Amino acid sequence: MKDAVISEDGSPFGDPVELRDAAVASYIAMVKEGANIMYLVSDSVSTSRIKPFRDLFPERLINVGIAEQNLMGIAAGLANSGIIPVTGNAAPFLISRSNEQLKVDISYSNSNVKVTGLHPGFSYGTDGITHHEVNDICFVRGMPNFEIYVPCDPRECTQMLEYGVLKRQGPIYASLNTGKFPVITPDSYRFTPGLPVRFSEGKDLTIIALGTAVHDALRAAKSLKDRVSCDIFALTSIRPFLPGMILESIRKTGLVVTVEQHSTHGGAGSLVAELIAEHGLAARLRRLGVPEGSFTRNRAAPDNKAFFALDAAGIAKTLEKMLA
Repeated sequence: MKDAVISEDGSPFGDPVELRDAAVASYIAMVKEGANIMYLVSDSVSTSRIKPFRDLFPERLINVGIAEQNLMGIAAGLANSGIIPVTGNAAPFLISRSNEQLKVDISYSNSNVKVTGLHPGFSYGTDGITHHEVNDICFVRGMPNFEIYVPCDPRECTQMLEYGVLKRQGPIYASLNTGKFPVITPDSYRFTPGLPVRFSEGKDLTIIALGTAVHDALRAAKSLKDRVSCDIFALTSIRPFLPGMILESIRKTGLVVTVEQHSTHGGAGSLVAELIAEHGLAARLRRLGVPEGSFTRNRAAPDNKAFFALDAAGIAKTLEKMLA
């Protein structure tokens, strides 16, 4: 597969789009093509932006109210009857409230349920830490049978969900960051489960960003383009994960920075640290994220990014320190 690229001037290939909107458009297209999908929400019609789907297929939407545990149990039951259930609710409540049902009804039972976590990280903004979820990848990594995706742009989001819903027999978890993101993968891009997405090739340093965090990483590298040459990857398939390209890059550069709007515990930083240790690589690693054991701040998402050095300016400073 060809690496993803951005244009010579660093501009995106498409207008910014909400990942949630891309997801809903995918579900509509799949139903029109014959997929037996039921969409389930827990009083989260607005959060999931599912109204266009509901307007077209009202009989295919189930709103269980504020009852996330019941939502997952119902989804597992629907899967047992041959329906493809897709759940759409906010990641903090999905993870915290329905952990047992995710574990027993879906993971242990290997149910064909498609779970989406909306508003992950601190994208809920000033609703505070009760509405922030920086541990969703960590939680689901501990659950067997789940494939785990974190798309980096609307094109990849569409392709991931088409694969996960139509081809994958078994549970998936897709963490869809909130906000409008430009399409940065090229028209030729095709999602392959397990493969990270390479956005640039360099010799000085390896940057590995979780999902949409790659947008800030690209801006940071661009601001230093006369001083640093980077391999930049979007880590978008957590399970399965094929590490070949990343291992090759780490062996080449010996300097690694991970970037994620997630705890440094159990997310991209942990996965890469495990990779370095298990393969005995001589590399220096800096993990950017919400430090392990820390809460987020009750601030808007851009302010939280700046506080934890996850915006382009913060990432650029880290890159400079790594190379000093």
